[in-house]
Amino acid sequence: MFGKSNGNASDRTRDSSSVPEAKHSTAGHLPAPEADSSISSDLSIVGKIVGQGRLAIFGHVEGEVHASTVQIGDGAQVVGDIVAEELTIGGRVKGAIHANRVKLTSTAVVEGDIFHRSLAIEENAQFEGVSRRQKNAIDTPSLVPAKRSQAQAINVNG
Repeated sequence: MFGKSNGNASDRTRDSSSVPEAKHSTAGHLPAPEADSSISSDLSIVGKIVGQGRLAIFGHVEGEVHASTVQIGDGAQVVGDIVAEELTIGGRVKGAIHANRVKLTSTAVVEGDIFHRSLAIEENAQFEGVSRRQKNAIDTPSLVPAKRSQAQAINVNG
């Protein structure tokens, strides 16, 4: 897979032609690509995690998790609320879940309420809590901190 090149011109030509050219836009109209992040099995994090891309958790998280797509692997543990567009759980979660699409695999253990647009639960998954179907589970007013901050500012000044 990673071999040494013997220095032939044909190898250099083939190698350079197989690498796609990076094209950069100076117009600034293209959004940045969503990043993939992961928390390994030997890592413990305490605090709030916020991201726009895909997040895979294999370790232990204590705190809120906000990302577009979240995967909680087998053996992973999250203690705190989760907000995501799409959520797949194979480990343990203790906290409220707000996600449009939720999937509990057969190894999932969830203790808390799930607010969702669609919910899939595989056989042998454990779920203790209330499931509430909502048209758009992640666009609830309680999840928008800017509105609360403005209301607090008005009350303080008023």
